[in-house]
Amino acid sequence: MSGILRPLVFRQNIRCLGTQELSKVLVTRRVPQLAMDILKTSQSCDLDVWDSDDPIPRAELLKRAQGKDGLYVLLTEKVDAELLDAAGPQLRVVSTMSVGYDHVTTKELKNRNIPLGYTPNVLTDATATLTVALLLATSRRLIEAVGEVKNGGWSTWKPMWMCGATLRGSTVGIVGLGRIGLAVAQRLLPFGVSKIVYSGWKATPEVEKQVNATHVDNDALFAKSDFVLGCTALTSETQGMFNKDAFSKMKSTAIFVNTSRGGVVNQDDLYDALKDNAIRAAGLDVTVPEPLPTDHKLLSLPNCVILPHIGSAEDATRTEMATLAARNLLAGLRGEKMPAQADL
Repeated sequence: MSGILRPLVFRQNIRCLGTQELSKVLVTRRVPQLAMDILKTSQSCDLDVWDSDDPIPRAELLKRAQGKDGLYVLLTEKVDAELLDAAGPQLRVVSTMSVGYDHVTTKELKNRNIPLGYTPNVLTDATATLTVALLLATSRRLIEAVGEVKNGGWSTWKPMWMCGATLRGSTVGIVGLGRIGLAVAQRLLPFGVSKIVYSGWKATPEVEKQVNATHVDNDALFAKSDFVLGCTALTSETQGMFNKDAFSKMKSTAIFVNTSRGGVVNQDDLYDALKDNAIRAAGLDVTVPEPLPTDHKLLSLPNCVILPHIGSAEDATRTEMATLAARNLLAGLRGEKMPAQADL
Protein backbone atom coordinates (compact mmCIF):
# COMPACT_ATOMS: atom_id res chain seq x y z
CA MET A 1 0.00 0.00 0.00
CA SER A 2 1.19 3.49 -0.79
CA GLY A 3 0.09 4.88 2.55
CA ILE A 4 -1.56 7.86 0.81
CA LEU A 5 -5.01 8.67 2.16
CA ARG A 6 -7.51 9.39 -0.59
CA PRO A 7 -10.67 11.46 -0.05
CA LEU A 8 -13.83 9.44 0.35
CA VAL A 9 -16.05 9.96 -2.67
CA PHE A 10 -19.59 8.73 -2.51
CA ARG A 11 -22.80 9.08 -4.41
CA GLN A 12 -25.31 11.29 -2.68
CA ASN A 13 -28.92 11.17 -3.80
CA ILE A 14 -31.29 13.76 -2.42
CA ARG A 15 -34.89 13.37 -3.45
CA CYS A 16 -36.76 16.63 -3.12
CA LEU A 17 -40.28 16.45 -1.81
CA GLY A 18 -43.27 17.63 -3.77
CA THR A 19 -46.29 16.45 -5.70
CA GLN A 20 -45.02 17.31 -9.19
CA GLU A 21 -42.77 15.06 -11.19
CA LEU A 22 -39.21 15.65 -10.08
CA SER A 23 -36.50 16.75 -12.50
CA LYS A 24 -33.37 14.62 -12.44
CA VAL A 25 -30.28 16.78 -11.87
CA LEU A 26 -26.59 15.95 -11.69
CA VAL A 27 -24.35 18.26 -9.63
CA THR A 28 -20.76 17.47 -10.58
CA ARG A 29 -18.95 18.75 -7.47
CA ARG A 30 -19.33 19.62 -3.82
CA VAL A 31 -20.45 23.25 -3.86
CA PRO A 32 -21.33 25.80 -1.12
CA GLN A 33 -24.21 24.59 1.02
CA LEU A 34 -26.42 27.58 0.29
CA ALA A 35 -26.59 26.54 -3.37
CA MET A 36 -27.59 23.03 -2.38
CA ASP A 37 -30.24 24.45 -0.08
CA ILE A 38 -31.73 26.39 -2.99
CA LEU A 39 -31.97 23.23 -5.09
CA LYS A 40 -33.38 21.11 -2.26
CA THR A 41 -35.95 23.62 -1.05
CA SER A 42 -37.26 24.08 -4.60
CA GLN A 43 -38.92 20.69 -4.04
CA SER A 44 -38.62 20.02 -7.75
CA CYS A 45 -35.36 18.08 -8.10
CA ASP A 46 -34.06 14.57 -7.72
CA LEU A 47 -30.40 15.43 -7.06
CA ASP A 48 -27.44 13.21 -7.84
CA VAL A 49 -24.37 14.88 -6.31
CA TRP A 50 -20.72 14.05 -6.91
CA ASP A 51 -19.83 14.83 -3.32
CA SER A 52 -16.12 15.56 -3.64
CA ASP A 53 -13.80 18.56 -3.91
CA ASP A 54 -12.10 16.79 -6.82
CA PRO A 55 -13.53 16.66 -10.36
CA ILE A 56 -15.76 13.80 -11.36
CA PRO A 57 -13.92 11.33 -13.64
CA ARG A 58 -15.02 11.50 -17.25
CA ALA A 59 -16.33 7.93 -17.35
CA GLU A 60 -18.35 8.52 -14.20
CA LEU A 61 -19.67 11.81 -15.59
CA LEU A 62 -20.91 10.11 -18.75
CA LYS A 63 -22.54 7.37 -16.69
CA ARG A 64 -24.18 9.64 -14.14
CA ALA A 65 -25.45 12.08 -16.80
CA GLN A 66 -27.70 9.44 -18.34
CA GLY A 67 -31.37 10.36 -18.10
CA LYS A 68 -30.75 13.71 -16.43
CA ASP A 69 -32.93 16.75 -17.12
CA GLY A 70 -30.33 19.23 -15.87
CA LEU A 71 -26.56 19.39 -15.44
CA TYR A 72 -24.86 21.64 -12.87
CA VAL A 73 -21.20 21.65 -13.92
CA LEU A 74 -17.89 23.40 -13.32
CA LEU A 75 -15.22 24.49 -15.78
CA THR A 76 -13.43 21.16 -15.28
CA GLU A 77 -16.25 19.31 -17.05
CA LYS A 78 -16.11 19.25 -20.83
CA VAL A 79 -19.66 19.71 -22.06
CA ASP A 80 -19.57 18.38 -25.61
CA ALA A 81 -21.56 16.18 -27.96
CA GLU A 82 -20.41 13.04 -26.17
CA LEU A 83 -21.76 14.23 -22.83
CA LEU A 84 -24.99 15.56 -24.30
CA ASP A 85 -25.56 12.30 -26.15
CA ALA A 86 -24.92 10.38 -22.93
CA ALA A 87 -27.43 12.52 -21.06
CA GLY A 88 -30.14 11.94 -23.64
CA PRO A 89 -32.78 13.96 -25.50
CA GLN A 90 -34.68 14.86 -22.32
CA LEU A 91 -31.85 17.14 -21.12
CA ARG A 92 -33.30 20.63 -20.73
CA VAL A 93 -30.59 22.81 -19.22
CA VAL A 94 -26.87 23.11 -18.49
CA SER A 95 -25.69 25.48 -15.76
CA THR A 96 -21.99 26.14 -15.21
CA MET A 97 -20.54 27.66 -12.04
CA SER A 98 -18.12 29.86 -13.98
CA VAL A 99 -18.05 33.12 -15.88
CA GLY A 100 -16.13 31.60 -18.79
CA TYR A 101 -17.64 28.76 -20.75
CA ASP A 102 -14.92 27.75 -23.17
CA HIS A 103 -15.30 24.22 -21.72
CA VAL A 104 -18.76 24.09 -23.30
CA THR A 105 -19.35 23.35 -26.97
CA THR A 106 -21.98 26.03 -27.36
CA LYS A 107 -22.78 25.03 -30.94
CA GLU A 108 -23.95 21.64 -29.70
CA LEU A 109 -26.21 23.24 -27.09
CA LYS A 110 -27.65 25.64 -29.64
CA ASN A 111 -28.35 22.85 -32.12
CA ARG A 112 -30.23 20.94 -29.40
CA ASN A 113 -32.02 24.04 -28.09
CA ILE A 114 -30.51 23.59 -24.63
CA PRO A 115 -29.94 26.88 -22.74
CA LEU A 116 -26.71 27.56 -20.85
CA GLY A 117 -26.50 29.39 -17.56
CA TYR A 118 -23.26 30.96 -16.33
CA THR A 119 -22.09 33.31 -13.57
CA PRO A 120 -20.95 36.69 -14.91
CA ASN A 121 -20.47 39.84 -12.79
CA VAL A 122 -20.40 38.07 -9.40
CA LEU A 123 -16.67 37.33 -9.54
CA THR A 124 -15.57 40.60 -11.14
CA ASP A 125 -14.40 42.28 -7.93
CA ALA A 126 -12.66 39.21 -6.55
CA THR A 127 -10.78 38.52 -9.77
CA ALA A 128 -9.82 42.17 -10.22
CA THR A 129 -8.49 42.33 -6.67
CA LEU A 130 -6.49 39.14 -7.19
CA THR A 131 -5.09 40.54 -10.44
CA VAL A 132 -3.76 43.61 -8.64
CA ALA A 133 -2.42 41.43 -5.81
CA LEU A 134 -0.60 39.22 -8.32
CA LEU A 135 0.77 42.27 -10.11
CA LEU A 136 2.13 43.62 -6.84
CA ALA A 137 3.52 40.27 -5.72
CA THR A 138 5.30 39.87 -9.05
CA SER A 139 6.55 43.42 -9.48
CA ARG A 140 7.73 43.79 -5.88
CA ARG A 141 9.21 40.27 -5.87
CA LEU A 142 7.31 39.28 -2.74
CA ILE A 143 7.59 35.52 -3.24
CA GLU A 144 11.34 35.82 -3.80
CA ALA A 145 11.64 38.01 -0.70
CA VAL A 146 9.75 35.54 1.49
CA GLY A 147 12.07 32.82 0.23
CA GLU A 148 15.12 34.86 1.22
CA VAL A 149 13.79 35.24 4.75
CA LYS A 150 13.23 31.49 5.03
CA ASN A 151 16.51 30.32 3.46
CA GLY A 152 18.83 32.71 5.28
CA GLY A 153 19.48 35.00 2.34
CA TRP A 154 18.45 38.06 4.37
CA SER A 155 21.65 39.43 5.89
CA THR A 156 21.30 43.20 6.21
CA TRP A 157 19.68 46.16 4.49
CA LYS A 158 21.18 46.61 1.02
CA PRO A 159 20.35 49.55 -1.26
CA MET A 160 20.00 47.48 -4.45
CA TRP A 161 18.67 44.24 -3.01
CA MET A 162 15.17 42.92 -3.83
CA CYS A 163 14.26 46.05 -5.77
CA GLY A 164 11.17 45.77 -7.95
CA ALA A 165 9.23 47.77 -10.52
CA THR A 166 7.31 50.95 -9.70
CA LEU A 167 3.63 51.52 -10.50
CA ARG A 168 3.65 55.29 -10.01
CA GLY A 169 4.14 57.00 -13.35
CA SER A 170 3.90 53.74 -15.29
CA THR A 171 1.85 52.78 -18.34
CA VAL A 172 -0.46 49.82 -17.83
CA GLY A 173 -1.74 47.92 -20.84
CA ILE A 174 -4.91 45.87 -20.43
CA VAL A 175 -5.78 43.34 -23.10
CA GLY A 176 -9.55 43.17 -22.77
CA LEU A 177 -11.20 46.13 -21.00
CA GLY A 178 -14.38 44.27 -20.11
CA ARG A 179 -15.92 44.04 -16.64
CA ILE A 180 -12.81 42.59 -15.00
CA GLY A 181 -10.37 44.69 -17.00
CA LEU A 182 -12.24 47.86 -16.04
CA ALA A 183 -12.34 46.84 -12.37
CA VAL A 184 -8.57 46.24 -12.48
CA ALA A 185 -7.99 49.68 -14.01
CA GLN A 186 -10.10 51.33 -11.32
CA ARG A 187 -8.05 49.65 -8.60
CA LEU A 188 -4.74 50.68 -10.18
CA LEU A 189 -5.47 54.40 -10.57
CA PRO A 190 -4.88 55.23 -6.87
CA PHE A 191 -1.34 53.85 -7.23
CA GLY A 192 -0.48 56.83 -9.42
CA VAL A 193 -0.45 55.05 -12.77
CA SER A 194 0.35 57.61 -15.45
CA LYS A 195 -1.50 56.05 -18.37
CA ILE A 196 -3.81 53.17 -19.14
CA VAL A 197 -4.03 51.75 -22.64
CA TYR A 198 -6.19 48.87 -23.73
CA SER A 199 -6.80 46.70 -26.74
CA GLY A 200 -9.79 44.78 -27.96
CA TRP A 201 -11.79 44.29 -31.09
CA LYS A 202 -13.35 47.75 -30.74
CA ALA A 203 -13.02 50.92 -28.70
CA THR A 204 -15.54 51.52 -25.92
CA PRO A 205 -15.62 55.29 -25.27
CA GLU A 206 -18.08 55.02 -22.36
CA VAL A 207 -15.64 52.75 -20.55
CA GLU A 208 -12.59 54.80 -21.52
CA LYS A 209 -14.01 57.84 -19.71
CA GLN A 210 -14.25 55.98 -16.42
CA VAL A 211 -10.51 55.32 -16.20
CA ASN A 212 -9.12 57.75 -18.79
CA ALA A 213 -7.96 54.87 -20.98
CA THR A 214 -6.85 54.96 -24.61
CA HIS A 215 -7.64 52.30 -27.18
CA VAL A 216 -4.62 51.01 -29.14
CA ASP A 217 -3.80 47.91 -31.14
CA ASN A 218 -1.95 45.02 -29.53
CA ASP A 219 1.42 45.93 -31.01
CA ALA A 220 1.24 49.46 -29.61
CA LEU A 221 0.08 48.16 -26.24
CA PHE A 222 2.98 45.72 -26.02
CA ALA A 223 5.49 48.40 -26.98
CA LYS A 224 4.21 51.15 -24.66
CA SER A 225 3.30 49.24 -21.49
CA ASP A 226 5.36 48.75 -18.36
CA PHE A 227 2.74 46.25 -17.19
CA VAL A 228 0.80 44.04 -19.61
CA LEU A 229 -2.34 42.44 -18.19
CA GLY A 230 -4.29 39.64 -19.83
CA CYS A 231 -7.99 40.09 -19.02
CA THR A 232 -9.43 38.71 -22.23
CA ALA A 233 -11.72 35.79 -22.95
CA LEU A 234 -10.30 32.64 -24.54
CA THR A 235 -11.45 32.48 -28.16
CA SER A 236 -10.05 31.22 -31.42
CA GLU A 237 -8.60 34.71 -31.94
CA THR A 238 -6.95 34.99 -28.51
CA GLN A 239 -5.67 31.41 -28.27
CA GLY A 240 -1.89 31.64 -27.74
CA MET A 241 -1.83 35.39 -28.45
CA PHE A 242 0.86 36.00 -25.82
CA ASN A 243 3.62 34.28 -27.74
CA LYS A 244 7.20 34.84 -28.88
CA ASP A 245 6.15 37.62 -31.23
CA ALA A 246 4.19 39.41 -28.51
CA PHE A 247 6.95 39.13 -25.89
CA SER A 248 9.53 40.37 -28.40
CA LYS A 249 7.54 43.60 -28.77
CA MET A 250 7.38 44.26 -25.03
CA LYS A 251 9.91 46.28 -23.07
CA SER A 252 12.69 44.28 -21.47
CA THR A 253 11.49 45.78 -18.18
CA ALA A 254 7.84 44.79 -18.79
CA ILE A 255 5.91 42.66 -16.33
CA PHE A 256 3.24 40.35 -17.72
CA VAL A 257 0.25 39.21 -15.65
CA ASN A 258 -2.48 36.84 -16.80
CA THR A 259 -5.63 36.05 -14.82
CA SER A 260 -7.93 35.24 -17.74
CA ARG A 261 -7.40 31.77 -19.22
CA GLY A 262 -4.18 29.80 -19.52
CA GLY A 263 -4.83 29.12 -23.19
CA VAL A 264 -4.11 32.71 -24.22
CA VAL A 265 -0.43 32.20 -23.35
CA ASN A 266 2.17 30.13 -25.18
CA GLN A 267 3.97 28.93 -22.07
CA ASP A 268 7.08 27.72 -23.90
CA ASP A 269 7.51 31.18 -25.40
CA LEU A 270 6.90 32.79 -22.01
CA TYR A 271 9.57 30.59 -20.43
CA ASP A 272 12.09 31.62 -23.09
CA ALA A 273 11.21 35.31 -22.70
CA LEU A 274 11.70 35.17 -18.93
CA LYS A 275 14.84 33.04 -19.05
CA ASP A 276 16.44 35.29 -21.66
CA ASN A 277 15.33 38.48 -19.85
CA ALA A 278 13.29 39.57 -22.85
CA ILE A 279 10.75 40.66 -20.23
CA ARG A 280 11.35 41.26 -16.54
CA ALA A 281 8.80 39.00 -14.84
CA ALA A 282 5.43 37.28 -15.12
CA GLY A 283 2.54 36.45 -12.80
CA LEU A 284 0.00 33.76 -13.72
CA ASP A 285 -3.18 32.64 -12.01
CA VAL A 286 -4.11 30.35 -14.89
CA THR A 287 -2.07 27.77 -16.78
CA VAL A 288 -2.29 24.86 -19.19
CA PRO A 289 -2.73 22.30 -17.81
CA GLU A 290 -4.27 22.91 -14.41
CA PRO A 291 -2.82 21.93 -12.06
CA LEU A 292 0.59 22.68 -13.48
CA PRO A 293 3.01 19.76 -12.95
CA THR A 294 5.40 20.45 -10.09
CA ASP A 295 8.36 19.84 -12.40
CA HIS A 296 7.18 22.34 -15.03
CA LYS A 297 10.02 24.55 -16.22
CA LEU A 298 8.15 27.79 -15.46
CA LEU A 299 8.28 26.89 -11.78
CA SER A 300 12.08 26.88 -11.90
CA LEU A 301 12.22 30.61 -12.67
CA PRO A 302 12.56 33.11 -9.80
CA ASN A 303 10.88 35.82 -11.90
CA CYS A 304 7.66 33.86 -12.48
CA VAL A 305 4.90 33.80 -9.85
CA ILE A 306 2.23 31.14 -10.39
CA LEU A 307 -0.98 30.81 -8.39
CA PRO A 308 -3.42 27.85 -8.44
CA HIS A 309 -6.33 29.60 -10.25
CA ILE A 310 -7.71 31.42 -7.22
CA GLY A 311 -9.07 34.53 -8.92
CA SER A 312 -12.56 34.11 -7.51
CA ALA A 313 -11.49 32.43 -4.26
CA GLU A 314 -13.33 34.57 -1.76
CA ASP A 315 -15.95 32.96 0.48
CA ALA A 316 -18.71 35.34 -0.51
CA THR A 317 -17.84 35.23 -4.22
CA ARG A 318 -17.79 31.44 -4.49
CA THR A 319 -21.11 31.23 -2.64
CA GLU A 320 -22.66 33.83 -4.92
CA MET A 321 -21.38 31.96 -7.99
CA ALA A 322 -22.82 28.69 -6.69
CA THR A 323 -26.21 30.14 -5.82
CA LEU A 324 -26.52 31.91 -9.16
CA ALA A 325 -25.72 28.63 -10.93
CA ALA A 326 -28.47 26.97 -8.86
CA ARG A 327 -31.02 29.65 -9.75
CA ASN A 328 -30.02 29.40 -13.41
CA LEU A 329 -30.58 25.65 -13.31
CA LEU A 330 -34.01 25.88 -11.72
CA ALA A 331 -35.15 28.56 -14.17
CA GLY A 332 -33.97 26.43 -17.09
CA LEU A 333 -35.83 23.39 -15.78
CA ARG A 334 -39.00 25.49 -15.59
CA GLY A 335 -38.48 26.69 -19.16
CA GLU A 336 -37.96 30.26 -17.99
CA LYS A 337 -35.30 32.83 -18.84
CA MET A 338 -32.33 32.34 -16.56
CA PRO A 339 -31.00 35.13 -14.30
CA ALA A 340 -27.74 34.81 -16.28
CA GLN A 341 -28.17 33.03 -19.59
CA ALA A 342 -25.42 32.81 -22.16
CA ASP A 343 -26.08 34.10 -25.64
CA LEU A 344 -25.49 31.05 -27.81
